[in-house]
Amino acid sequence: MYEVELKVAADHGPVREALADAGAEPVDHVRQVDTYYDAPHREFAETDEALRLREETDLDADVTTTKLTYKGPLVESESKTREEHETAVADGVAAAGVLDGLGFEPAATVEKERERFELDGYTVTLDTVDGLGSFVEIEREAPEPEIEAVRERAQERLRALGLDPDDQIRTSYLGLLLDGDASQ
Repeated sequence: MYEVELKVAADHGPVREALADAGAEPVDHVRQVDTYYDAPHREFAETDEALRLREETDLDADVTTTKLTYKGPLVESESKTREEHETAVADGVAAAGVLDGLGFEPAATVEKERERFELDGYTVTLDTVDGLGSFVEIEREAPEPEIEAVRERAQERLRALGLDPDDQIRTSYLGLLLDGDASQ
């Protein structure tokens, strides 16, 4: 499966109103702390891959979970579509210890607050990223033959929310923080 994702910088107020008008269902409101790792055997910045340990706290339920995620290189130029593998981790400290023991080193941390909504089978996320600002992401998983159709429908939904898909940012939050620029 591939994660088909579009991301734009945007003021959340008008988007939140458009989501309500469209009948979007609130999913959750969370705080995420993402630690990205460098690999001892290859340069992820060169291969366009990422290995992440994410600690997520549900701000309504005050429950914290941890997930380990591998993200492959981008597979098309029109979106942030990439192969993704993710699994829950019972103990985040132990998982970090395993990564450290294998030679993976923490490279950077990205912290953000997220409000997620469900809209027409897509997840729409309002992100406030520490050090970067406000963004809107729309995403959905798809098998390879459906990537283009899923991306095109995501673009339609962005337009319906008053956003321009041509303003898309294909750089990850990590990349934006490392580059010190949210305008890419």
